Amino acid sequence: MKKYPTIYLEQQVHRNSSKLLIKFKYDNDLISIIRGIGGAAWSKTLAAWHLENTKENYDKVITTFKGVTIINASKISKTFPFKRKLTNDQKAILNNFYLYLKGKRYSKSTIDTYTFFMADFVNFHSKTPLEELTNRDVELFIEKVFIERKYSVSTQRQFISALKIFIVFYPQTKINDLVLARPKKSRKLPNVLSSEEVIKIIQVTKNLKHRAILVLLYSSGLRISEVTHLLLRNIDINRRQLKIEHGKGRKDRYVSLATTFLPLLQNYLVTYAPNLFFVEGIEGKKYSESSIRKFLHKSVEKAGITKKVTPHTLRHSYATHLLENGVGLRHIQELLGHSKPETTMIYTHVAKKDLLEVQSPLDTILLHLSKNNKREEKFLLSGNYNI
Repeated sequence: MKKYPTIYLEQQVHRNSSKLLIKFKYDNDLISIIRGIGGAAWSKTLAAWHLENTKENYDKVITTFKGVTIINASKISKTFPFKRKLTNDQKAILNNFYLYLKGKRYSKSTIDTYTFFMADFVNFHSKTPLEELTNRDVELFIEKVFIERKYSVSTQRQFISALKIFIVFYPQTKINDLVLARPKKSRKLPNVLSSEEVIKIIQVTKNLKHRAILVLLYSSGLRISEVTHLLLRNIDINRRQLKIEHGKGRKDRYVSLATTFLPLLQNYLVTYAPNLFFVEGIEGKKYSESSIRKFLHKSVEKAGITKKVTPHTLRHSYATHLLENGVGLRHIQELLGHSKPETTMIYTHVAKKDLLEVQSPLDTILLHLSKNNKREEKFLLSGNYNI
């Protein structure tokens, strides 16, 4: 009998709604089962399947997978979201807050999330006028809602951020912004592949399109969404440069193309002849991110690598290998498109180098291989693949 991966259940706020997250190691059979649950959907942002966070859906998931595999619900609070009973005046204030956020040009996701938090907060203290709310009321809300629902630290940080903006919008409260502290964000070290593991994954990926995608993910340190949104007009082979438009935080940036990637890139472009995007799906539409995750998972298995590897693992590996090659933290921040240096600090600190001298870690790996291969056989990215 097949042993299925353990299913982990969590709760998290996403797009103005409390979600029940269903996480597990990639498995086609479990995916088929979860697709049969009404309302279940995949979120690339959450990297999980999810349902509305209700007791009915929780019971449905438990019933569906009971006897199929192990279910870990240790992060689930048995206290499910309450129904709001807001007055017309409260609704009007929250609606104006929503419009205020739109005027400040926040993203739709941020606007929805912040409005959701404030609606919950106002509803929780519905018997207390907004003008009378204090910092102790904030603490009570966190203790009774966030702690009991076992919301993550990052979710609590989002609520504090929303509240800080709300009291600027509605300064009549007695909440003191100066003592509103966000809990420290937990820092989990990312999974990183060794140089040898990266090459193994590339070598076992025989499909030309798949190999081109994986090499680009690693050699330029791109996010998976940046690869699927990459336009052909933003690929400059002559300058060995990519322009990433509207990346995370709505920022544009330039990244370099590895010299050793160019033959593979040109072969791919000639063979597949995409029209608009670097990589295209059926009828020229954007390529599916789930398809990338799927073939990467297969390549990782073929390479005999047991650690968890996602497209973002290739990005983490890119940054780490740059660091090991002596590239400065400031340059890595710029190449990755991080808005804050603290985000890049997870890869620790290193010496300085001019950005123009930065060499892709892929070039370094292949150069090392060519120098140390006793049989004098060169591993070429542009060879040994299938179309």
